[in-house]
Amino acid sequence: MRDHPDSQPLTRRSALAAVLAAAAASACATPTPTPAQTPVVDAYIVVDFHSKKILSASNATKRRQVASLTKIATAMVALDWAGATGADLGQLATVPPSAAEIGGPNQMGLRPGDRISLRDALYCAVIGSDNWAAETVAAHVGRDLLARSGGGGQPVREFVKQMNNLAAAQGATGTKFTNPHGMDHRGPVPHSTAADVARLAIYAMGKPAFTFFCSQAERKVTVAQAEGERAFVVKNTNKLLGTDGVDGVKTGMTRLAGGCLAISAGEKALVAELPDGRTRVAPRRLVVVVLGAPDRFGTARSLLLRGREKFLAWHEAGRPVREASELLSMPKE
Repeated sequence: MRDHPDSQPLTRRSALAAVLAAAAASACATPTPTPAQTPVVDAYIVVDFHSKKILSASNATKRRQVASLTKIATAMVALDWAGATGADLGQLATVPPSAAEIGGPNQMGLRPGDRISLRDALYCAVIGSDNWAAETVAAHVGRDLLARSGGGGQPVREFVKQMNNLAAAQGATGTKFTNPHGMDHRGPVPHSTAADVARLAIYAMGKPAFTFFCSQAERKVTVAQAEGERAFVVKNTNKLLGTDGVDGVKTGMTRLAGGCLAISAGEKALVAELPDGRTRVAPRRLVVVVLGAPDRFGTARSLLLRGREKFLAWHEAGRPVREASELLSMPKE
């Protein structure tokens, strides 16, 4: 049994008092800044949306699984298709039998044969990260793509082909999609990189339709089932949404991928008066991608805040670019 503190020898009590006094003095003193800790994450990149300046990165070209960040490409193929064909996102799509083979969670409780509008399916896939909804979008759009080309084939496979075409067009050469949802526990394992996800996020956030979808905190959707219509509210899985200017992009997590997150955050533009009387406006928006992060939200937020400091220092230094590798390579707009 431990002695009661009052029964301790005088020398021990004195030593304890000295320690407590020192601790109290330390608590009242101004804390000494410590060097920024290296984030616990397998790969990451922080890049300026407008200039493509890479502000920080680690293992950014390492190929690995990215889980539901895949759905950025899924949504963009569907939205680009709708824009090119004039298709109405209100049209109903049928949940295909292949959805039951995905495995993993079925958050929305969808079943093969259920009918849901493409718009609501995209909400489920983008903000709710629902795998069945992503498969439904792929099957519906893929079927239309095959019909328009006059060829045969498997609709989801055709859709995934277009996802890979989109990735290639954006310079995402380290990416290979094998499905529209990002699950990686069976079949050919998909892969991408932090840099490639940033490329896709920049492309997507440049499209008003996508930015509207991913910026919603929640959305009421309706599913037509055999028993009748069922309505439920889909909530955004991005816990950083609405904080520090974050207005997108996508979350992801599987056993192989670990915690993944891509965020986009704007900040008030920098305005400067030039000697000739003109005004120079420098918009500010950063894209952060973290892959394999135990604390994906905390890590992404830390990288975002540090990235803003780095961007400001770079801007004030005249925005120098000494090597092409300092910029994220993307096709010219």
